[in-house]
Amino acid sequence: MMLGTSFPCGDPLAERRAAFAETMAHLGDYGGAIEALSRAMDLVPGWAAGWFRLGEYHEAVGEVDAAADAWDKAVAADPRDPLGAGLRRDLLRGVPVAESMPAAFVELLFDQYAPRFERSLVGKLNYRGPELLLSALKAQGFMRARHALDLGCGTGLMGELLRPHCDRLDGYDISSKMLTEAAAKGVYDALEKRNIAEMSAIVPRYDLILAADVFIYLGALERVIGWCAGALAPDGQIAFTLELGEAPVQLRESRRFAHSRAYITGLMAEAGFAEVTLTGCALRQDRGQDVAALLVTARAPARVLDREGDGETEALV
Repeated sequence: MMLGTSFPCGDPLAERRAAFAETMAHLGDYGGAIEALSRAMDLVPGWAAGWFRLGEYHEAVGEVDAAADAWDKAVAADPRDPLGAGLRRDLLRGVPVAESMPAAFVELLFDQYAPRFERSLVGKLNYRGPELLLSALKAQGFMRARHALDLGCGTGLMGELLRPHCDRLDGYDISSKMLTEAAAKGVYDALEKRNIAEMSAIVPRYDLILAADVFIYLGALERVIGWCAGALAPDGQIAFTLELGEAPVQLRESRRFAHSRAYITGLMAEAGFAEVTLTGCALRQDRGQDVAALLVTARAPARVLDREGDGETEALV
């Protein structure tokens, strides 16, 4: 159902009709709810949250075309799509076309989730991505990083484990409320609000980049993996987790993306990574069942001086 935050439309009559519709839906009368909310939408046709909710009512009674149409109107009303109406529409139609999630949707999702994130993810879903990532790195001989980046740091679960093993630790996340929770842990040297799907290239600076259960919200990973390749210092390491799927990039009913082994293997090779390993694992549970996942580690190519010719130039090996 719709996210728990209130999204008022500013029209008192429309909001009263929407509240009545909500009561009807709660009582199981979706026909009445659809009628009441449709009359509200006649008054405020630009109310994205209203169209989103109307789509949910139609979906609840199996009216697929009407639900998809309502979600189309939600996206048209607010192209930022903070409620993820486009994702719901694509999933409903059975042919997902989105290769990424709207940044506004991801930001709102985690802003709302931040206060209960750790209690839900660790306490209820048995999430253990950070522990698995650090164990995998240690098994490959990792001891300490000079400058590490927790990409999509969330509330700092990864940072808490990593802090004893690095001299400097930075964290990026799209959610300001997640960053507030992370800052309270006192384990990061720097925290920045970033949309990691759209970062600009930087001078190589990190010798370790970790992304624990982050790329499942991005979809197509060419851009972010390319950024990581450019941000890593020579011989630096990257480690991240993904949900495992059969299609290269697959949007699931959970509104998370899964990725295939072949897609990741090809992507890492194209980005120039070496020593790539893909290990099957279970990061968490969903409805009592383990979620099949991949743990990926790789190393950035080292740079050596090519002293042939008239000058000294760097070459990748």
